[in-house]
Amino acid sequence: MSLHDREKWNTRYAERAAPAEREVPECLRRWVPAAPRGRALDIACGAGRNAIFVASCGFAVDALDISAVALAQARGAAAAAGVAVNWIEHDLDAGLPLPGPYQLVMQLHFANAAITRAVPALLAPGGVFICQQHLRTTEEVAGPRGATHRVAPGELVKLLPGLEVLQCVEEIRTDADGQRFAFATLVTRRPLPAARA
Repeated sequence: MSLHDREKWNTRYAERAAPAEREVPECLRRWVPAAPRGRALDIACGAGRNAIFVASCGFAVDALDISAVALAQARGAAAAAGVAVNWIEHDLDAGLPLPGPYQLVMQLHFANAAITRAVPALLAPGGVFICQQHLRTTEEVAGPRGATHRVAPGELVKLLPGLEVLQCVEEIRTDADGQRFAFATLVTRRPLPAARA
């Protein structure tokens, strides 16, 4: 990202008087319990809703975002929820700053192929990666307008060879407010080493 991107996201979060109360995505509620407890990484965490949820499930969470304003909101929300999260301001164009292994990695609504490709090296054996992105479609849907911030059909699976696929869904769905979204959701796991005979 650039200084322009940092300023754009800081402005966007500053314009929200308070972080919107939104529901934790279904893919997290369904699959976080399947990950072994330990360390978790939230990539592009924004105002921290998902990181706080995962911390409340017993993980030690590192959460990355470029926006200092978003992270300040996240710190306040985590304090109110009574959970501890390691909030880290970081430009993801510089790559992922922390070494693994992680038992859980999340990358939601931040489309970046290079970052996605780097995740398997961070996963512990048995570690789970939950990735949900806006999907490219010709239908009228909410979300980012440009193709840069969306993934093509089938793209996520191709970025992650060697991981066990637990769920792969590409769909258009309507949220509680009546807005239609196109999402690609991929949940994978790093295989455990083969047992010795």
